[in-house]
Amino acid sequence: MKFTDKKPSKSLHLVSLGCTKNLVDSEIMLGRLKDYEITDDSSKADVIIVNTCGFIDSAKEESINTILTLHDERKKDSVLVMAGCLSERYKEELQKELPEIDIFTGVGDYDRIDRLVNERRSSFTEEVFLLNEENDRVITGSSYHAYVKLSEGCNQSCSFCAIPSFKGKLHSRTLESLVKEVKNLVKNGYTDFSFVSQDSSSFLRDLNIKNGLERLIDEVEKIEGVNSARILYLYPSTTTLSLIEKIQNSKVFQNYFDMPLQHISSSMLKIMKRGKGVEKLKELMDAMRKVPNSFVRTTFIVGHPGETQEDFDKLCEYVKEYGFDRANVFAYSDEEGTDAYARMDKVEEDLINERAEILGEIISETTQQSLEKEIGKTFEVYIDSESLEHEYLLSARKTTWAPDIDGEIYINDNELYDENNPQKLQFGKIYKVKVTQLVGDKLLATVIK
Repeated sequence: MKFTDKKPSKSLHLVSLGCTKNLVDSEIMLGRLKDYEITDDSSKADVIIVNTCGFIDSAKEESINTILTLHDERKKDSVLVMAGCLSERYKEELQKELPEIDIFTGVGDYDRIDRLVNERRSSFTEEVFLLNEENDRVITGSSYHAYVKLSEGCNQSCSFCAIPSFKGKLHSRTLESLVKEVKNLVKNGYTDFSFVSQDSSSFLRDLNIKNGLERLIDEVEKIEGVNSARILYLYPSTTTLSLIEKIQNSKVFQNYFDMPLQHISSSMLKIMKRGKGVEKLKELMDAMRKVPNSFVRTTFIVGHPGETQEDFDKLCEYVKEYGFDRANVFAYSDEEGTDAYARMDKVEEDLINERAEILGEIISETTQQSLEKEIGKTFEVYIDSESLEHEYLLSARKTTWAPDIDGEIYINDNELYDENNPQKLQFGKIYKVKVTQLVGDKLLATVIK
């Protein structure tokens, strides 16, 4: 019998909650802990990390419930880590109230997570963590698509948002570090990119550069191997007609416009401190819609303190009139430390929920109308995988769309072969398809031979 002094590898279970920006941070932690074996079974993991979200009440509740459930199921002597936004926002309270947690860390120590785990200690670094080309990431969920984070923090002062209170002011990455990261990702086989941050259209403004995104577009277009890209989370007051035109003229960046409007009533925009008047806002939105084959996504908040029935009616009317391709509606929730939290003209919870339901139904209709317009059209898609719906269907995504949030297209497996060149389609590659029908909220398409 041979004996070896090789130690068995330890296992890691990581849960990333909240937004795609959190996902990038989770991928950094996976990179720092790459000596660990990733496991889906939390009950057998040596280390369990939950990267929490602290944005709104429902997200906070999900974070707490998730970490307590994982604690109940974990094995003896495992290490349970609470990281991310919720941990940062309520660090004093949570450390007192959750003795179940072994390690607490916030939003500044993602690249030190290996040391914290090895030393079994908590840490809340006050420095802003900015990704650089030296940080290893383990990209999850895709073999060809990656999110790229532009910056941390936010200089806006929206009445309902607590993010600046625990994420801090805007800190942009350098253009050079972003270019190096994208080049490295391309070398590793990634061809499709989504650029994200709390306020993407303010990229480099903290460094006194007002056209940061336009410069980014120029540099990314020079990188050989980038097939497609899109920008998420534009902000009204820092998005320009020039930027819209730049995206329109790009051969790499898709005509994808994701701008959370939150409201359209003049009085509500002032109350919410959104930094743009209605006319200028509508001018931007109209410019986006006029771009050929544009795709426009947004989000709204209903029930914010001060919202009257007239304000809400204006919002509903505008959503119907504009016909957003995709949109989300959030019911207002009080967040400590925000301007809205201190207001006395609160909307009753039942009315908030009623308004959210009404606007949600309108959004469902506009989404359906957007999907119906695709019937008969020909465009390019990425084929991701076999669908969960049926073994003979493949799951695809229009190159314009962002992953996970904008929809799924089913490709009929029987149409995947060319008689003259019988080669099966490859996942992660671009193919031209023609949409044949819409079933529910799913487009069906065939590959053009």
